[in-house]
Amino acid sequence: MPSTQYDIRHTTIYRYNEPVSFGLHRVMFRPRDSHDLRVLATDLQVSPSAHTRLIQDPHSNSVALVQPMGEATELRIVCAFTIETVPAATQDQLAIDPAAEFLPFAYSVQDRLDLEHYLRPHHDDPDGTLIRWAHQFLHTDKPNSTREVLTRMNAHIGQSLEYLARDEEGTQTPLETLALGSGSCRDYALLMMEAVRRLGIATRFVSGYIYDAALDSTVQAKGEAMTGAGTTHAWLQAYLPGAGWVAFDPTNNLMGSGQLIRVGVTRDPAQGAPISGSWYGPAEAYEGLEATVTVTRRRN
Repeated sequence: MPSTQYDIRHTTIYRYNEPVSFGLHRVMFRPRDSHDLRVLATDLQVSPSAHTRLIQDPHSNSVALVQPMGEATELRIVCAFTIETVPAATQDQLAIDPAAEFLPFAYSVQDRLDLEHYLRPHHDDPDGTLIRWAHQFLHTDKPNSTREVLTRMNAHIGQSLEYLARDEEGTQTPLETLALGSGSCRDYALLMMEAVRRLGIATRFVSGYIYDAALDSTVQAKGEAMTGAGTTHAWLQAYLPGAGWVAFDPTNNLMGSGQLIRVGVTRDPAQGAPISGSWYGPAEAYEGLEATVTVTRRRN
């Protein structure tokens, strides 16, 4: 399949009404390389000046540890990337092993050992509310196709819940999202992750970016606007034998889409924050956070 190149610019600005000092910041902005995504160029600019080093976390995500130096009324972190993507064809992404085409299925012993932490639910469901919600996507009178159950659930979340962007840190529990009938992309992803885990399928959380032609100034033919574009985005991956990790974005009802540009993968959303850190000064000094992401497609 033909490749596509994108330029990504991610800007985060913390503002204060008087000079403050800063602790270590953990920054996870760099797209995650693989056979379908290559990072061609990177740049990281921090103001005030900072000491920066790169590490890999336990999930092999690329993380920048940034220590700003001195005091300032603004902390600005700007990351720029050029990437190349070669998304697999949809039919290839759902080329599931025959033994896993229908639910329930069993992973091999070796896969199960590696997937243990992605199979185990991380949030309580004391009254069985979430398992009942998950079971509504199962037929009782005929076999349940694995791919059909996942695509039905993926579509249902965005259609039945109200999307509400939230700037505050953290993620709602799946039960909170169902009770409220609303949530952000992080909440949608976690709801589907935990529901699918209760059907015996391994899932993991993905943070990253989404390409939206409607926001791309270089594109003349505008497509339908994507929810969650213009900032960081979140979705999930399910591990399907024969297909591997397959992306599902319940916010936009996307499956394995080339529009999704992954940055970090974790077993739980709490591990996938794009940026975290500390500062020192009066609590009232904090004025707010501004975060923007632009993704533009390069012309061939």
